[in-house]
Amino acid sequence: MSSYTFRSSRPDGWTQPRPHQDASLRLMKYGRIQPMEEPGFFARLFGRC
Repeated sequence: MSSYTFRSSRPDGWTQPRPHQDASLRLMKYGRIQPMEEPGFFARLFGRC
């Protein structure tokens, strides 16, 4: 058995996505990075998100 893998075409972008080359491009497309958890009561009260 050989460890050589044969690929007849380029892998698609879904299986091997490429990161954005510039952080500002990602920011323009998707907006600010949002936190995973919801902000707590005091964070909402004082406007810190």
